[in-house]
Amino acid sequence: MKKLFLIIGAPGSGKTTDASIIAERNSDKINHYSTGDMLRAEVASGSELGKEIESYISKGKLVPLQIVLNTIINAIKNSDKDIIVIDGFPRSVEQMVEFDKLLQNENDIKLLSVIEVRVSEEVAKERILGRAAEAAPGEQRSDDKEEVFYNRMKIYKEPLAEIEKFYQEKNLLKVIDGERPIEPIVEEMEAFIKEKAEI
Repeated sequence: MKKLFLIIGAPGSGKTTDASIIAERNSDKINHYSTGDMLRAEVASGSELGKEIESYISKGKLVPLQIVLNTIINAIKNSDKDIIVIDGFPRSVEQMVEFDKLLQNENDIKLLSVIEVRVSEEVAKERILGRAAEAAPGEQRSDDKEEVFYNRMKIYKEPLAEIEKFYQEKNLLKVIDGERPIEPIVEEMEAFIKEKAEI
């Protein structure tokens, strides 16, 4: 049985960093993926699904929902570890609903929790624009600009209340205060994952 944790959070919430540290510390038991990594890995595998994904990416098109979901399910099933942490998913109500339907037909995957790393818009903005200010010329991420930040924040926040409510009603939502230093956040998340996954 694969034990699954999804981590959501605003841009600048630190969710990817938190999940990476936890997976590194528990590399014998936990695999961590981001949705983008999984799509790239599927392309690199040369599978039929990978070729289909590449046909969209190479044209700069969005990969269709069903393909994203199949890629995530494939990655979970093929994982050599039983505990899987995926960050940055679901990003929309549609992704959440369709993924929930898929999980209902999967007897060997159990979603144990959706962890929300919660930060205020002010803190998220400070971190993202601070990261941009510290970057060397030419190393700035294209998404670290103020107008891009507001756009990303809007995309994140629009479905958030509905996503929170959906997982709350299933008793799966865990909210973590993401405004603290990284160490206590990672410690709380790691302890929670270990307790839920019974390791």
